[in-house]
Amino acid sequence: MRNSNIFLFLLLLLLISSCDSGIKNLNVENYISAEQFIPKNAAKLVFNNNVRANWIDETDNFWYTLNTRKGKEFLLVNTAVKTKEAAFDHIVLAERISNLLDTVYDPYKLPFNRISFNEDKRIEFTLKKKIYHFDNETFELVEIERETRVKGEKSPDGKWTAYVKNHNLHIKNLSTQKEIQLSWDGIEKYEYAQSYSWYNLVDVDNPKEAKSELTVKWSPDSEKIATIRTDYRKAKHLYLWQSVPEEGMRAKVWSYERPLPGETDLAMVEFVLFDVNTRKQTKIGIEPYASFLYWGSMEWLNNDVLVMDRRHRGFKQTDIIEVNARTGKTRAVASDKMDTYVDVNISYYKALDKSRELIMNSEKDGWNHLYLYDWENEELKNQITTGKFVVKNVQFIDEKNRQIYFTAGGKEAGRNPYLNHLYVVNFDGSDLVLLTPEDAHHEISFNKKGDLFIDNYSRVDLPTVSILRSAKNGEVLMEIEKADIADLLATGWTYPEVYTVKARDSETDVWGIIRRPSHFDSSKSYGIIDATYSGPQAVKMAVDFTGAFRSWDQSFAELGFIVVTVDGLGTAQRSKKFHDFSYKNLGDIGADDHEKAIRELAAKYRFMDIDRVGIFGHSAGGYDAARALLVKPDFYKVGVSSAGNHDHRLAKAWWPELYMGFPEGPEYAEQANMAIAANLKGKLLLVHGDMDNNVNTIETLQLANAFMEANRDFDMLILPNKTHSIYDHKFFTRKRWDYFVKHLMGAEPPYQYELGTHFEEE
Repeated sequence: MRNSNIFLFLLLLLLISSCDSGIKNLNVENYISAEQFIPKNAAKLVFNNNVRANWIDETDNFWYTLNTRKGKEFLLVNTAVKTKEAAFDHIVLAERISNLLDTVYDPYKLPFNRISFNEDKRIEFTLKKKIYHFDNETFELVEIERETRVKGEKSPDGKWTAYVKNHNLHIKNLSTQKEIQLSWDGIEKYEYAQSYSWYNLVDVDNPKEAKSELTVKWSPDSEKIATIRTDYRKAKHLYLWQSVPEEGMRAKVWSYERPLPGETDLAMVEFVLFDVNTRKQTKIGIEPYASFLYWGSMEWLNNDVLVMDRRHRGFKQTDIIEVNARTGKTRAVASDKMDTYVDVNISYYKALDKSRELIMNSEKDGWNHLYLYDWENEELKNQITTGKFVVKNVQFIDEKNRQIYFTAGGKEAGRNPYLNHLYVVNFDGSDLVLLTPEDAHHEISFNKKGDLFIDNYSRVDLPTVSILRSAKNGEVLMEIEKADIADLLATGWTYPEVYTVKARDSETDVWGIIRRPSHFDSSKSYGIIDATYSGPQAVKMAVDFTGAFRSWDQSFAELGFIVVTVDGLGTAQRSKKFHDFSYKNLGDIGADDHEKAIRELAAKYRFMDIDRVGIFGHSAGGYDAARALLVKPDFYKVGVSSAGNHDHRLAKAWWPELYMGFPEGPEYAEQANMAIAANLKGKLLLVHGDMDNNVNTIETLQLANAFMEANRDFDMLILPNKTHSIYDHKFFTRKRWDYFVKHLMGAEPPYQYELGTHFEEE
C-alpha cells in the first residue's frame, strides 16, 4: 500500500510538471551565438574583405586598409607593375609613435584610419589632433606644423576666404588681411550663406547660436561667389524632452527646426551672386522656395555659368537651371515631370561644358535611364540607355571618347535584379558593353583618368573577390584580395538563401532571403521572423557578401528562428510601376506580398512554423512592424517596432511629400497607425529614444496613447539620451531578443543576459 502511495505521488508530480506553463528555458549558448553575429562581432570573423581604394593624386596607384589576420593593415598597390605591399613598415612606425608619445601602440591596431602620400615618399597621418610625417626610407617620424586654419571657404586661387559674420557674407584678402563686407541686410534668422541642419538641437533654456554650415560656391576664376540666403523667421520647431540630462537634475527641453508635410510657414531659401571685384550683389532669378527642397546642388559650369536643379514642391517636377553669372537670369535647360513623383533619391545630372550637353536621368519610359540633351537648344538629342533594367549610378564620363560608364541592375536575364553590373555605352546609346560579367554584385571605384577600376564582386553566397580591371574591356589585370571566411564557417554559419516568388498580382517577381541559425536542424520546427523595411527609397534584402554576414538579422536566427526578408511591391530599384505602387499608399507596407511569400516558403520548408510569425523593424521599418500587427492581426503574432514613424503627418516634410503627395490628402490620416490601433491582438513592443531628432519620440507616444484609448495591451521601452541610432544600446538589443524568445518561441530567455561578457568590446 505504501509503495502504491509513493507511486501515485510520483505520478502526480510528473503530471504537475507536464502540465506546467510549457515554457522552456532557452540555453544561454543561443544568446552567446546571437551576440557573436552582431555586426561588429561578425566583422571579426572575416578577413581580407572588400578593397576601398584611395587613389593617390594624379597617379594610378592607390592605398587601402584591410582587416587581415594580423589586424588592421595599410596596403599600397602599384597598378603599373601590378604589385601589392605594405604602405609602410607597421612595426617600425608603431615603435616610433610609442617612443614619441610614451604610449604603447600595436602595429596592427594603429589609432588612425587615413594616410596621404607626399612626393618625397613620406606618409602623412593625424593622431591626437597633430599631424605627423613618416619617412618610408629613413623611418624618421616627425611632428609637423599644422597649417593655420583659415576661417571660411578659400577661393580656388588661394587669395581670398569667404565667411559669415553677423549674418552677412564677408571675404578677406589672405595677403593683406583686409576684410570686405559683401552683404549688408542680413539679420538673425534671415541670413546669408548659412544653412542649419534639421537635426541641429538647441537647448531651449540656453539657446546658444545654432551650428550652421557655410554655403558658398566660388567661381573657378575666384571672381564670383554663388550662395544662398535663408529666411527662418516663420520656421516651426519640434521638441524633445531629455529626462536624464548629462548635468544637473532638471530635465531639459531641446528644439530643432522641422517642417511637417503640408505646412506653409517654412524656412525659405533664396539664391544670390556676388562679384568680388565690384562688390555687386545680384539676385538669381528663381522665386524663393522651401529650404527642404534644396539639397546643395549648385555648381559652376565655367566662370560665367552656374548650374543648379530646382525641385518643385510635391516633387512632380525637377528642372535643370542655367544661371547667367553676370545678370542672374535663368533658363530651364531640361525638366523631368511625373504624374506621381520625380524620385530625388536617384536624381542625376551632369552638365558638359566642352560639348555643351547635359546628361540627365528619368523614369519617364517606365525605367530609370539616362538621356542626352543639347544645352543651348534645350532639346532632347537621344535616350542613352533603354530596356527593362534600372540605371543605378554613373561611375565615370569619358567626354573625349563620348562614353558613359554606369552600374545597372536587372539587365542580365535570369539574375537577381538587385545585383549591380558595370556597363559602358556611347553618348548616342550605341555599343553598350557589359564589363563585369560575373553573376554577382559589383562595387566599382574608378581612377581619376577613368582607364582603370577596382571591382569588389560578391553575392550573399559568394565571398568577396577584389580585382583591378581595365575600363577598355573589363579585362582582369590583377587579383588584389579574396575574402578569408574560414573562421566564419567554423561557427556553423551557412550562406543565406535567395528566393523569389510572385507578388500578389501573380505576375511580378518579389525577391528576398532566408537566414537559418548556425545550429539549424531541419527536423525541428522554427518560428518565423519577418525582418522588414518597406521604405520606398530602399531595398531590405542583402545583395553582397558583407550584407550576408554583417547583419542584425542573423543574430535573431541564432536565437532559434528562421529570419526572412521580403521586398514587396512599392520598394526601390525596380520599374517605375513597381515603385509607384506605394505612392500615397505607404500604409500598404507590402503586407500582402510578405504574407504570400512567407506562406509559400513555409509550405516548401516544413521546418518553418506558419502559426508562429513575428516581425521587427526600425524607423520606416518600425512603422511597418506595428502596422503589420494591425492590418494582419491573425498572421503576425509578435512585433517589435523601434523608432517608428507611425503618422506621416509628423515626419520630416520632404519624405512624406515625396511619397504621399502634396498638398496633404485624406490618406495621410487614414494610413496613420493610430487610426487602426483597435485592431491590435498580438504582442507588440514599442521602442524609442527620447532624443530622436529624426523620428520624434512623439510618434511612438501618440501611438501608445491610441492603444490606451482603444484599451489594447502593449509594451513600451523609452531609451534615455538615445537618438535615432539605438543599435549600440545593449539593453535594447537584449530586450528585443527576449521579446521574441518569450512570446514567439514560448521560452524563457536567459536571466538578464549581459552583452559584452563573451566578446571583446571595441
